[in-house]
Amino acid sequence: MYYRMGLLYSIFFHIYIINRLIAVDDVMTGGITDSPVSPFRFILFGALFISFIFILVMIQTRTLVKTRKLLREKEQALELIELQKVELELKDKNITDSLIYAQRIQEALLPSETYFRKHFEDSFIFFKPKDIVSGDFYWIGEKGDKVFVVAADCTGHGVPGALMSMIGLKIIEKTINEDNIEIPSKILAVMNIGLEKTFSREKNIGTIIRDGMDIGLCIIDRKRKKVEYAGAFLPLYLIRDGSIVEIMADKIIIGMNPEGQPYTDHEIDLLDNDIFYIFSDGYVDQFGGSENKKFMYRRFRYLLLTIHSFPVNDQKAILEENIKTWMGLNEQVDDMMVIGFRPLISKTK
Repeated sequence: MYYRMGLLYSIFFHIYIINRLIAVDDVMTGGITDSPVSPFRFILFGALFISFIFILVMIQTRTLVKTRKLLREKEQALELIELQKVELELKDKNITDSLIYAQRIQEALLPSETYFRKHFEDSFIFFKPKDIVSGDFYWIGEKGDKVFVVAADCTGHGVPGALMSMIGLKIIEKTINEDNIEIPSKILAVMNIGLEKTFSREKNIGTIIRDGMDIGLCIIDRKRKKVEYAGAFLPLYLIRDGSIVEIMADKIIIGMNPEGQPYTDHEIDLLDNDIFYIFSDGYVDQFGGSENKKFMYRRFRYLLLTIHSFPVNDQKAILEENIKTWMGLNEQVDDMMVIGFRPLISKTK
C-alpha cells in the first residue's frame, strides 16, 4: 500500500515539475518556436521520463525483494511445521507401541476365554477396551468346590484405569488365595480397605487420589448348587425360564467407603440351564442410534433375553455386531465388558 502511495505522489510531482518547466520555457522563448517541440522541452521530457522509469523500477524492485522475503519466511515456516509433524508422528508411534506392549501385559494377566471355559464350558467374554488398554478387568479362580468370578470397572479408562485394574487384580488374588476369605461381602470389604490404603497417600502436589472401582463378585458352589453374590454398582443378571432377574448391587464404590459400610450378600439356588451375565456399564452407556442416545439397561436386558438361548459364540458375536451398529460414527465412550456363563455345564477335563 505504501509503495502505491509513493508511486502516485511521484506521478503528481513529475506532472507539477513538467508544468513549471514548460511555463519557464514559454517565458524564455516568448511562446514562439520554429519546431513543434523545442530542444529544451525534448531534453526535459526525456530526463523526466527516465527519472520516472527509474523510480518505478526502484519501487517494483523493493516490492519484489519484500515478496521474496515473505516467500522465504513461509517456506521456513512450512519446513518447521513439517519437522514438527514428523516429530509428533514419531512420538505418537512410540506412545502407541508402548500401549500395545502394555496391552500384551494386561492380556497376559487376565484369564483367557479358553481358560474361563475350563471352568464354565458354556461361557463367553466380550471385552472391548476404549483405548487399547482397559480399566475394566475380570478374574476367575477355583478353591475346592467353589469357583470365583469377578468383574470390575475401575475409575477412568486407558492407562490410569489399566494401572488401577492391575492393583485390583493383585488385591483380589491375595484376598481369596492367601487370606482365604470366601464370603463375597467380606472380600469386597477387604478390597475397599486395600484400595483406600493404596490411594489415600498425599502426593507432593498436596492432593489426595480418590479413585475407586465398581465390582461384581460371584461364588459358584457346584456341590451345593448355590451362587453367592455381592456387588458394588455392578448388578448380576440371571435368565431363567425366559425371564430375567436382576440381583442388585450396593451403591457403595470400592475404595471410597471410609466408613466401612457393609456390602450385601445374596444367595441363589441354581437350576439347570440358568445363565448369568455380569458386565460393566460401558455397553449400556454407549451413545448411538437414530437419536444419538445411550443404549440403556432396558434395551440391554431385552437384547439378552433375545439371545440367551443361542450358542455362546453366537451371543458374543451378536453383542459385538449390535453395539457396532448402534455406535455408527460415534466414538466409543468407555471400556466394554460382558461375561455370560452357565454354571451347571460340566467342567472340561
